Amino acid sequence: MSGQDSHSAAGSPTSRRFLPWLLVLFAGSGCSALIYEIVWFQLLQLSLGSTAISLAVLLGSFMGGMCLGSLALPRMVSLRYHPLRVYAVMELGIGILGIALLFGLPHANRLYAAVCLLPATLLMGASLPAVARWVETTPRGVSWLGFFYGGNIAGAVFGCLAAGFYLLRVHDMATATYTAAAINAAVAGLSFGLAAMTPYRPPAGGPVQDGATRAPDSWPVYVAIALSGLCALGAEVIWTRLLSLMLGATVYTFSIILAVFLAGLGIGGGVGAWLARGVRRPRMALGGCQLLLTAAIAWAAHMLARSLPYWSIQPPRSSPWFGFGFDFLRCLCAVLPAACLWGASFPLALAGVARRGQDPGRLLGRVYAANTAGAIVGAVAFSLLLIPGIGTGPSQRVLIGLAGVAALVVLAPLRRKVLAL
Repeated sequence: MSGQDSHSAAGSPTSRRFLPWLLVLFAGSGCSALIYEIVWFQLLQLSLGSTAISLAVLLGSFMGGMCLGSLALPRMVSLRYHPLRVYAVMELGIGILGIALLFGLPHANRLYAAVCLLPATLLMGASLPAVARWVETTPRGVSWLGFFYGGNIAGAVFGCLAAGFYLLRVHDMATATYTAAAINAAVAGLSFGLAAMTPYRPPAGGPVQDGATRAPDSWPVYVAIALSGLCALGAEVIWTRLLSLMLGATVYTFSIILAVFLAGLGIGGGVGAWLARGVRRPRMALGGCQLLLTAAIAWAAHMLARSLPYWSIQPPRSSPWFGFGFDFLRCLCAVLPAACLWGASFPLALAGVARRGQDPGRLLGRVYAANTAGAIVGAVAFSLLLIPGIGTGPSQRVLIGLAGVAALVVLAPLRRKVLAL
């Protein structure tokens, strides 16, 4: 089955014209998702009372739901449906559920709070695989998936800063929620409009047989991207703890750290998507990213322990924004290099397992789920076990070792193939 037959009309010039608009859609989705995440964190604090418990419930529900949603969408939604219409319905559902949670979440206990968050996060996790079916599993198509990922994170950066420094600072949680729901509605309307202007042809001959098109020996890529997600969230937990001690444990500090981390993921995702379009050996590039991460994590550890604490500043009392800007610069110096490499790893992993004729939604769903599952393990393990047990310094050495393992997992099979030739 050829790539054109196996997929929609997304390869046609008419459909390709609208691919940049999908970047706008995903930026809007990412913006609304981060606004919801910060609002839900505030709501959970009101209902559960403990910051640690609230954060655990939020991360478990948010990331777990996104992981399950990315896996469930390709199995539950037929390829016959127009991907853009499916995506639009999901965005409307997220907006409706977001408003419902504004009123219902403060009255839920710990268990029910996690259950209440799952439907919305399932839809969030399923949105990217849904639109992935609009492109082909060619190097150019896979690179567009990487650009969608980067655009989604770019929107998340904006949503994080908007929620932390404006919506919740100047207004309240209701205004922030209605803003996010309005973004969902706008994204859904634009998606319905694009679906009306672009034809969609389901795959000929029924659903693609996944086993026949799966990349051979793809398990090293899935293991590596899972370890990459584990290290990324473990590092975020460690660095947030250290930077909060240095900059102050405020909502502004949390927003700055999260925005810098997400910005690095977005920049790296865009660069990785560009590389995935032309690189001949994406798995080797993925392994190279993991090797570079060993140095980037060590750099961050050095900056946080030996350099940034000694940067002195006397900000003008009349303008707190000067202080915010300096805090942003300090976070940038420490966090950005590693975050960029983690962001680049995702599109390179997609390119490493992609084969012509695959269901793009299933391809992206698997890689995304592996990355998110690793992230959940990293967040829990470092928050509850490693940091309390051995401290932040040894925990960062564990991160360096895990990044090295991820590089070996990907590169060792390639070395055997080269030697066999």
